[in-house]
Amino acid sequence: MLDLFGHPFSSYTWKALIALYENGTRFTFRMIDPDHPENSAELERRWPLKLFPLLVDGDRQIFEATSVIEYLHLHHPGPVRLIPDDGDVALRVRWLDRVFDNYVMGSMQAPVADALRPEGQRDAYGVDKARARLDTIYAWLDRELGGRDWAAGDAFSLADCAAAPSLFYADWVQPIPASCATLNAYRTRLLARPSVARCVDEARPYRAFFPLGAPDRD
Repeated sequence: MLDLFGHPFSSYTWKALIALYENGTRFTFRMIDPDHPENSAELERRWPLKLFPLLVDGDRQIFEATSVIEYLHLHHPGPVRLIPDDGDVALRVRWLDRVFDNYVMGSMQAPVADALRPEGQRDAYGVDKARARLDTIYAWLDRELGGRDWAAGDAFSLADCAAAPSLFYADWVQPIPASCATLNAYRTRLLARPSVARCVDEARPYRAFFPLGAPDRD
């Protein structure tokens, strides 16, 4: 049995959960919160940085959400092939995975992290720069995703597992403009996907945790 350490409101935990839900992979969720100190202690024992998600499979442990999905693809495959067999298509999937993690998720996290800082230690310049980067990547993605149902083409993939949480939360931080109709439609398709909708619902009780205030939608 697989164990996944994480939290339902964590964007990167979502990414791993979506892959597991897509294929109906059996696993035990090990909640990281004050009510489950034994899980936090086990996470720290296995990974001193205490970052999640962490997947444990027997004597193997895999951290970083992308690597978790790559591991599942190799050792616990299911009917949904999240990494295509075609090398060129797989390259696009992995490339877009990094785009969503680094330039959407990474940019979104800057204003969120800033809101958690004490007064007097805020970084208004950094927040403005991150918001501008989100606007830039939104426009780029709107062009790049044109004519595709999913990030890399017709099939749901690792790239979409990355896109779902990053676009979900990024739109809360810096709304995707109406002019990006393709990107907005893609976000809507993602949220309608059963695996993603399940993550949204499981995270719903924790929305008060969002430092900038969760909008009354989604």
